Amino acid sequence: MLKRARLVPLLVALSATALVAAGCGSSGKEGGTVNLIGGTAPDSVDPGFGYTTQALEPDQVVYTPLVAYAHASGTAGTQLIPGLAKNLPTISADGKTYTLQLRPGLKYSNGTPVKASDFTFAIERSIKLPWGGKSFYTGNIVGAADFDSGKAKSISGITTDDSTGTITIKLTQPFGPFTNVLAYPSSAPIPSSTPIKNEPTNPPAGDGPFMFTSVSPNTGYTLKKNPNWAAQKIPGIPAGHVDTIDMKINANQVAEAQAVQNNTSDVFDPGDVIPPSMVAQLKSAASDRFAAQTTPSTFYFYMNVKQKPFNSPLVRQAVNYAVDKNALAKLDSGFMKPQCFFIPPEIVGHPNAPCPYYGSGDPTGPPNIAKAQALVKQSGLAGTPVTVYGQNTDPRDKFVLYYASVLNQIGLKATPKLVARPTYFQTIGNAKTPNNQTGFADWLEDFPHPTDYYLLLNCATIQPVNNQNFSQVCDPHIEQQTKALNPVPQVKLQSVASQWEALDVYTAKQAYENVWGEELLPKFTSNRVNFSTYYLHPVYLADFTSLQLK
Repeated sequence: MLKRARLVPLLVALSATALVAAGCGSSGKEGGTVNLIGGTAPDSVDPGFGYTTQALEPDQVVYTPLVAYAHASGTAGTQLIPGLAKNLPTISADGKTYTLQLRPGLKYSNGTPVKASDFTFAIERSIKLPWGGKSFYTGNIVGAADFDSGKAKSISGITTDDSTGTITIKLTQPFGPFTNVLAYPSSAPIPSSTPIKNEPTNPPAGDGPFMFTSVSPNTGYTLKKNPNWAAQKIPGIPAGHVDTIDMKINANQVAEAQAVQNNTSDVFDPGDVIPPSMVAQLKSAASDRFAAQTTPSTFYFYMNVKQKPFNSPLVRQAVNYAVDKNALAKLDSGFMKPQCFFIPPEIVGHPNAPCPYYGSGDPTGPPNIAKAQALVKQSGLAGTPVTVYGQNTDPRDKFVLYYASVLNQIGLKATPKLVARPTYFQTIGNAKTPNNQTGFADWLEDFPHPTDYYLLLNCATIQPVNNQNFSQVCDPHIEQQTKALNPVPQVKLQSVASQWEALDVYTAKQAYENVWGEELLPKFTSNRVNFSTYYLHPVYLADFTSLQLK
């Protein structure tokens, strides 16, 4: 998902141990099995459907797109490099035509040759499943919207030639980060014989360093080296050190963390949360096993603007006055930095401005409960029943319980509804979910462009299932501004930084969301793992090709 070279540092406040590029400091061995443990299962490891970090980590090493990310940590990892394509795309002067050339002689892990037309099939399949970010396709590729609606049997804006390997993509308008869109696993070619349905237990064959050999939803999966990968000699994409990667899911996060601490598992999933009861102990542990790393992210409570009471701007403002960002940071045991703007500090477009509707405007300061109570009373919606959705894992359940208590304190009638973490985002992303008024959400970016965050506030991303716009925001001003700003590529973002900042201030003043933090992620391993080689990638978190045994 993210995905992110740019003009400002992407990651800040990293520990020295986290600033390791791929292959640096290697003193381990080749081969063997690394045992991973995670508290949350992927929504699906099928690249045409999976849209969580837990899906992205394995999919990035199984499905190599036409364009990929450099295998490195920090800013270096945001660099786009050729993947299955010979070179980065050639882009027309008007920014609307992308041309790529597939490398010759490529094979999927099952031995099937990779064809240029497989790219078209992958995009069409991802739209039909549907993939959560399909609006990046339907909103930009000529004919993709008609294909999605059933008006066309194929996407007219993609043409391919299997004899030459040429792929041409025509866009409806220039879209600056479209090269990043091509770097999604959902954009990776897959065999055209793959069923057009979500295949969570039998994902399609890919052309990457690893392949799935078994998948058990909510239980785990196993990756082994792709026997066809090394012979292809694709520059910049390593084959990986270990032969086998075995992931087990354990929803008990204390047991998950203890397994790594006790060396019965090797790697803690950085997308998970260290149990608060263990934080102090781990922070005092040896520096060659644990580090905390900032990653661009936005943690927020969504408020559905189509349902009472959050169809009232006064109520949404009240929430932003009342939610104590420091209290939430404490619930996360210090793994959270208080924030109030949708675009995080490491991304161009983050405003240097006071927080609207929050105390003195300082995100580290206190809230204003009295002001919030007055606004709810003024709205005429005091006493409105509110269902507050959240995940049933620590500390995310605590976030929601705290939030519900604040809603009650300011005059609403809130009831928490905790959902199992593996199915949470599918639940709140389903239009049929009852009383989906407000709840917890977070976003770890897909690529280092502010438009990726505004995907969550885009009219086109409101869909019946796998919806990402949980607040149901469809604001003409946001649509107008993003339409003008989206064509600007990453390398030119500084030229429009002030416009993105103004838009983000506008969004905060509309109080569509209650943004409250940016998370620190755990880099945590057993004593069997070469900690200096392993790193968290700025786009897809744990880079499995960097895992190595001592």
